[in-house]
Amino acid sequence: MTTSSYDYDVLVIGAGHAGIEAALASARLGAKTALLTMSCDTVGAMSCNPAIGGVAKGQIVREIDALGGEMGLVIDETGIQFRMLNQSKGPAMHSPRAQADKKAYQFSMKHRVECQENLTLRQEMVESLVVEKGRILGIRVRGDATYHASAVILTTGTFLQAIMHTGESKSPGGRAGEGTTGTISDSLRELGFELERFKTGTPARLNGRTIDYSRVERQPGDDNPVPFSFMNDRISQPQLDCYLTETNGSVHDAIRNNLHRAPMYSGQINSTGPRYCPSIEDKVVRFADKSSHQIFLEPEGRNTQEVYCNGISTSLPRDVQDQMIHSIRGLEKAEIMRYGYAVEYDFAPPTQLTPTLETKKVEGLYFAGQLNGTTGYEEAAGQGLIAGINAALKIKGSGPFILDRNQAYLGVLIDDLVTKGVDEPYRMFTSRAEYRLLLRHDNADRRLTPLAAEIGLASDERIARLTEYNAEIEQALNILLNERYHGNPLEERLRRPDVDWAGICQLSSSLAELNISERARDQVCVEVKYAGYIRRQTADIEKQAKITQLRIPDSFNYKGIPQLRMEAREKLDRVRPLNLGQASRISGITPADLAVVTMYLKQPR
Repeated sequence: MTTSSYDYDVLVIGAGHAGIEAALASARLGAKTALLTMSCDTVGAMSCNPAIGGVAKGQIVREIDALGGEMGLVIDETGIQFRMLNQSKGPAMHSPRAQADKKAYQFSMKHRVECQENLTLRQEMVESLVVEKGRILGIRVRGDATYHASAVILTTGTFLQAIMHTGESKSPGGRAGEGTTGTISDSLRELGFELERFKTGTPARLNGRTIDYSRVERQPGDDNPVPFSFMNDRISQPQLDCYLTETNGSVHDAIRNNLHRAPMYSGQINSTGPRYCPSIEDKVVRFADKSSHQIFLEPEGRNTQEVYCNGISTSLPRDVQDQMIHSIRGLEKAEIMRYGYAVEYDFAPPTQLTPTLETKKVEGLYFAGQLNGTTGYEEAAGQGLIAGINAALKIKGSGPFILDRNQAYLGVLIDDLVTKGVDEPYRMFTSRAEYRLLLRHDNADRRLTPLAAEIGLASDERIARLTEYNAEIEQALNILLNERYHGNPLEERLRRPDVDWAGICQLSSSLAELNISERARDQVCVEVKYAGYIRRQTADIEKQAKITQLRIPDSFNYKGIPQLRMEAREKLDRVRPLNLGQASRISGITPADLAVVTMYLKQPR
């Protein structure tokens, strides 16, 4: 039998949100890349909620865009409703979110992958990894073929040993209508990787034609929608409405009366689900005092009547889902097009990774996305981007690309994963970022595009746009600092909460005549009004850097330090932190442990 063989620099396994960003980044950085997927028909598919962004997730999408990723550009092109969340709060809490036309989003992503130079998209079923002497050499696929590569990025989503549950019924599959893969899990275990199980879920989808919209609350998009991508000045396509309804006592009674048939309560599922996106069964049990829970009715596209019921994810049996839906205001006659279900799947605890997302056990092997125990399109895409960058840089012989917690939400995300691990599916929140005032969605480009330019991932057009934008901001700031009103710089006047850009322009003809973009004006106002807080956070970062920047060699022998507690030795040896800062964030590591490590680090060698 003839064995087919193919040679690449980087192989990306899985063409979901993580795989796409990984493959595009790798190819754009000059690595000959192949993106392998079980089905070319599902590249970029939105398996669950047809939306991008949200609280903290919107910041991640803006960071992906600032680093040259694709997610922001595609949602701007295919979004059907745009909203800026938390506008009543301070700028650190503002988070963009958009409903997507999910098929348009998927097709646009697939087309961009197909058009990318240096990137091959191919339909393959991966069966095993090829590893020799602790280094990845490639993968084997069904049909007796081998792909050789110096780096492999696994982005397998929820498809490893996946089982779908609807009531007592269960079947193999990582997504409705699709299969699963178990051989990759076997291959990882043979290599010594630890695998555990998580679960996620999805709600029913309804035929919008059968919803009584007169009985539900309309939720329109923003009048002046803000684009996700820095490369876009405005959103021009018309927006669609979403709608709001809620559960009630009848719905809750139906759930309580059938908990014994719910896989999460019958013992059929033992895996942990996402605490911050619980099923409706969990909500009714955990929040027994609440008489209702909100349900957002979200259209899945412009050319479909399918409506996503955000807020009632469930794995209850079909007959119970029928009863639930028909007890909800506005949905009394609604037809279910797809029933909700839960998915159990394998994931690899992420403390097995370095901050580049390369595995510690196998050189050249990277993990990204839900394989690392995260949940959400945005978290997955961000990890894929970082893994793709680092795989390509490693092949070039360049240094790693690692974002600190004070540089990006992506830095927080990855540091949390590889340092603390996960005991439930991880999702990003603004509260996880201690420097969130510095990591706003509106300044992602100023923070990160210069870094993308250094490694070659920012286009000339993006760099030119950023240069012009920065110049506009500097022009305005110079006027505010140098012109005076009643003896004080105009900047001090703008700091007042009751003074906006229009108000300050009334006091300065120079500002009034300044021809700069609305985006630049908004940025100037934020920087001036929050300058004191920003200075304090910056000073705190500098102080922490002096304390924690002491690097720890890769070969440091924690087990050889008798004064270190056994628990500390084990945790430090497993995580192998890069520096004292990362060591301090490991769960269970005390200041006394750090003092002992510091003493040994400072000893002459």
